[in-house]
Order: sequence, then C-alpha cells, then structure tokens
Amino acid sequence: MASFSLPVVQDTPSYWGPAVEDATSATSTSASDSRSNGHGHGHTLSPSASSSASVLPPEFRDIPFVPFAKSDKIGRIADWNSSADGSSLAGDRPLRGGRSGRGGRDGGTAQVYGANAGSAFAYFHGEDEATFSVVDNAKTTTKSRGGLTSFSRGRGGARGGARGGARNVAAGARGGRGGASAGRGGPAGRGGPGGAARRGGWRDWDKPQRTREPSVDVGDDWEQLEEIDFSRLAKLKLDVEDPEDLSAHGTLYEYDRSYDRISSVRFEKALQPIDRVRYNPSTRDDPILADLAAKPSQAADAGSAPVRIFATDSILALLMSATRSVYPWDLVITRDAQGNVFLDKREGGAFDFVSVNENAAEPPLELADAAALEGKDAANKSSNNTAAASINTPGNLSLEATYINQNFASQVVNEKKSKTLAGGANPFYDSSAETERLGSCGYRYRKFDVSASSEEQVEIYLRTEVDAFIPGATKSAAPQFITIKTLNEFDSKAPGAGGAPDWRTKLDSQRGAVVATEMKNNSAKLARFAIQSILAGADNMKMGYISRATPRDTSRHVILGTQWYKPKEFAAQINLNLANGWGIVRTIADLARKHASSRDGQGVTSKFVLLKDPNKNVLRFYAVPAAWHDEQEEEAQEAHEAIAEGDEEEDEEDV
Repeated sequence: MASFSLPVVQDTPSYWGPAVEDATSATSTSASDSRSNGHGHGHTLSPSASSSASVLPPEFRDIPFVPFAKSDKIGRIADWNSSADGSSLAGDRPLRGGRSGRGGRDGGTAQVYGANAGSAFAYFHGEDEATFSVVDNAKTTTKSRGGLTSFSRGRGGARGGARGGARNVAAGARGGRGGASAGRGGPAGRGGPGGAARRGGWRDWDKPQRTREPSVDVGDDWEQLEEIDFSRLAKLKLDVEDPEDLSAHGTLYEYDRSYDRISSVRFEKALQPIDRVRYNPSTRDDPILADLAAKPSQAADAGSAPVRIFATDSILALLMSATRSVYPWDLVITRDAQGNVFLDKREGGAFDFVSVNENAAEPPLELADAAALEGKDAANKSSNNTAAASINTPGNLSLEATYINQNFASQVVNEKKSKTLAGGANPFYDSSAETERLGSCGYRYRKFDVSASSEEQVEIYLRTEVDAFIPGATKSAAPQFITIKTLNEFDSKAPGAGGAPDWRTKLDSQRGAVVATEMKNNSAKLARFAIQSILAGADNMKMGYISRATPRDTSRHVILGTQWYKPKEFAAQINLNLANGWGIVRTIADLARKHASSRDGQGVTSKFVLLKDPNKNVLRFYAVPAAWHDEQEEEAQEAHEAIAEGDEEEDEEDV
C-alpha cells in the first residue's frame, strides 16, 4: 500500500530556508554553479541554497528557491504586469526601487530579491493565447454639446473633472464634457457621483453664516426645564370640536364691495394711510378674560373642576404653527394660585408684527450680513446698495408689512355702515379720555374643549378678532364675519425676495404661481392668518396683494388685486393640520402645570418662558422668577414715557 511521510524541516532562527552547513561543506558544494532543472531553464543557486543541497532530499533539490531574511518586507506574491526582463507591460517602464506594476503604488518599500528573480519566476505566454480577445459590452457615453443638458453634468470624462480644492464647490454649475468616470479632484469630478448634481447658488462658499439673536435675553437666574425639537412637536395630535360662543364686543364696518373690482393690475388703487386705533392687549390685560378667570370654575362632574387656559388668537396661532416658524419668539406662561394657565405676550414681541419671507430659502439679510456679502463696510451709508439693503432688512420689512396690513383693513370698509356686536362697544376704549377714531374690529370670546380624555377636563378661553362684516344674502340672514389680510411685495430683484415673480407682470396671467411662491416663502405667516380666521369663526378671508409704488420707496404702496378665501379651504391648500396645532397647545399647557406643581406646589403663582431658539428648530422651556414679566413691562413703560417726553420737547422747539 502506498504511504507518505513528511520530510524533516529544520528550524533556522535568522532566515528562511534549509540550514547552512559548516564552511567546509559550503565550500565543497559551491563548485556546482549551475545545473539544469529538468525543464530546459537554467538557474543560479545562491551560496546558502547550494550549501544546503546535501541536507535536502533528492526530490526537492532541483526546485528553484530565492532566499531572503525574516526581517525583509514581503511585497506581491506575483506581479502579472511585469515582463520577463523586469519591465512593466504598461509602457515598458522599468521597475524602480521596488515599485511594481502601473506606477508602483506599493508605497516604495518592496524589493526584488535574487540575482535574476524576474527570470526565475517569469511566465511566458503560449502561442494558443495569441488569438484570445476580450469583447467589451460597455456602453459608451456620448459627449455633451452644452445647452440645457450640460447644466446637469459635471466636468467628468476620461480626464476627470474638478481639479480639487474649492473649485468643487461649483457643483456642476458650469456645463462641459459629461461622464461618469472620476477625475483628479474627487470620486466623480465636479458634478459629484456620476457627474450629476444640482446647480449651486452664486458664491455659496462666500456667504456669511447667519446668526440671529434671541427675542429676549436669557437671565442668569433662569432654569431650563425642557427642550423640545420640532420633530417631536410634529407628531402631536388632538381633535377639538366646535367652540362655544361666550360674548362679542366691538363695532364692525361693512366691507366695501368696490374693491372686488380690482381684478387686474391695470385697475390698481393707491393704499391710503388711515389713522385708526386698534387694540391688541395681552391676555392678562383683557378685562373680559380677567372676569372669566375670577369666577369660580363650574364643576364638570361631582368630583373635579376643569382646568382653564386663557389666551388670545394671535398667541394661539403662533403656537399652533410653531413648527413653521424660523425667526425667534418668546411666550410668557403663568399658572396662578387657582390653577389657571395664562399665555401672555411681551409688548413689542413677535405677536404684534407680521413677518416677510420668513420661510424663504434665502430670507432677507440684516444690514451687517448684506454688507459682508457685498464686501463693503456696513457704515458706508452713502452707497446706494447699502441704502437699498437698509430698507429690506427683516425688521424694517416687518414694520412695513404690519403698516400695510392695518391700513388695508381700514381702507376697504365703508364706515357709513356699521354694526355693534351684542356684547356692547369696544371694551378697551375709554371714550371719556380718548379722542382717536376706532378702526373696524370685533372681539369674539369663545371656549374650546381640549380635553384628551373624560378623566380630566381642560378648557381654553380665547379672545378672537374679526375685521369686518358683509350682509347676508337675504334681509333675515345673519351677517357674515370676515378677516382682512395682506400679502406684500417689496422688490422682486432685491436679496431676500425668495425668487418671487414681478407681480405687475405675473399677477394677472400667473396668479397661481404668485400664490404658490408666497405659500413657500411665507408659510408661517399664512398659517397664522388661516388659524386666526378659523379660531374667530370667520366665514371668509379677504386677501389683498399690495406692492410698493417704487421698489426703493417704503412710504407709498398700491393695491394690485384682491381675492376671497374660505379659511378652512385655505388651510387645506397650505397643508395646515389643526389637530397638530391643538396637540402643541395642550402639551405646552400640561408642561406648565406639571412643573408648577412639582416646583412650587398648589396655591402658588409660577411663571415660565417658552423660547424659540433663534438658530435651531427647538423650543426651550424655562422657569423664571415670578416678578420677571412685571419688571419688563415697567421698563418698557418708562421707555415709552421717555420717548413721549422727548417728542413733546422737540415739538415745542419747532414751534
């Protein structure tokens, strides 16, 4: 029977291969320099190999062997790109310093061992491979000839595209030779993977990073209790039924139907500055809500009384659309000793003004940011560009939009036809001490049931506003309440316009495109308009399109058109989810009650501030001292009195 036994392998600690004999044996065996390996190829044995021939079995003595030390670094086992003479097959370039193959990317540390190592292990192609060929089924990419398609490709191709560094930021903005192969600058040339990428904006790499300031400074004695990101708020949901009307106060004027005839920009009308007084006090300053809070709550059942939340429609609308907001804002939340929760605003806060292009991809810039973008000094007031940018800052645009909104609501009503609501005249107007004329405004107080379960009843007492009324279809029909809102255009070519088209050329032919752009750039503002109209129970919402008479004049405006909307239908158009908004309101109220009970207990007034982070989509919930809001109001009142005294002194000097 056949058998097999392994040969004895001797261990050599300093090198690989058979053990070296003594000097005498090595000298005697070195005479045979060259012998045949039985295949017609001669080879040369090194001294170590020849000296070890006596210890090798006969069947292993003719195997070629190239010795090397254990300390040597091993490179490739076989180099298929190397020819028999040691040169590279790609361009017949010789091997240099251990670099093998195409360009030698082995790091330059590998070495070639032996006198003729290349010839000892060379592989010679047989004649049968002369007819071998490879069929290439890869599809070739045709060269781009520029035009519209060239903007979606980078400068790829065989030579690659971008040449590294900052030139890759262009992201395919320039057309050129398209292709999917990589260039020297990156994995897929200037156009990104596959050469395709979006077209970058003008000088994206050179734009200053926008850092907004918070709406109120966080005090050292404030304690942050919660941090809620918008992704969590977007998951909230609470279905609320129709409200209960409690009372209605104020005087409304009838809407003037003649403004419906502005169906084209050819029939534009000038916006007139009309001085009318409108009151928008905070929750704690409302006497009607104060009376409701002072009354004992009616027990919902034999064992418990409902939790009551007091707010205004402007506060609730901003809170319900919080996930759309970008600019910073703050809200003061107070839980009194009786357990009532008040949602208040600060004087001069975000609730009193209308934002412009808040949600645009490139919102309006502050003056310092605009000057940095242009590479100019912000203090250079003589420059025309700086002067134009100063009227288009977020603050100035917000003041202008608020001015337009109030004057348009006062202009489009007929003051000869009025209607006093059932609750009486305006509760905030003192006819004995004030002489200014009131604007058209009605206050409707309503109660919403926001209970999530039957175990605990939660109610919201809300003050809402309507702007005018229109008579019913018949004499016996009740009048319909409407709200009046505006969209304004400042300059379609100015920074921060958000890609809006020119209204004077597009409003008649492409009104849908104009409205769609406004829905994109002013998503938060339009959501507030829709929510306020729905909370007030308005039957219709009148929208006016107002533009500057000239782009650089903020004092003169014209009415380019008007349009009617149903509030609920308009909310559906802008993808507004009211159930999500009610869930946000209920969550914030529950946070105030929970932290007030855990910190101060029952029967103690607790105060909190809900702050929208100026640079992140995050709401921060702080516990503040109980006297903080009152101190802020006193300081604001003193500042107003100082300004009034200064104006009186200036008037006396002028006289």
